[in-house]
Amino acid sequence: MSHRTSAVTSAVERHLRFGDVQVGDRLPELRRVPTRLQVYRYSAVTWNSHRIHFDPDYAAAEGYPDVLVQSHLHGAFLTSLCTGWIGSAGRLRRLAVSVRRFAVPGDVLTCGGEVVGTERSDDGLGLVHLDLQEIRESDDAVCAIASATVALPL
Repeated sequence: MSHRTSAVTSAVERHLRFGDVQVGDRLPELRRVPTRLQVYRYSAVTWNSHRIHFDPDYAAAEGYPDVLVQSHLHGAFLTSLCTGWIGSAGRLRRLAVSVRRFAVPGDVLTCGGEVVGTERSDDGLGLVHLDLQEIRESDDAVCAIASATVALPL
């Protein structure tokens, strides 16, 4: 199977279409470095009051090196990977995320993905199925895996 990288620096500008995509294409990597402030704010806007996300002493008592990145923030990073790749003409139809390892502020998280299937839908769009993952750069731990389906214009 060939793995060609889609030359997408800005999918919004180039208007990704179904015909541009092939099984085996790799999404351009997206790197995120969550900050303690971002994790705190994410807890606030999502009404997540678990102390492990804003109290370093509590996180340490639970055995973690710092406050933890929320599971949904891992999902938000993977969502950004998809929506950035498909651009304004595409739609994220489905995303299923499973968080496997923790991340803390300052960790470099690299999100990537691969096209694993394509099909035409009854509504005149092309569906693209993706396998995604988020990797903690410091030790190559897979923090999250996901599958997604995006719809692109034909």
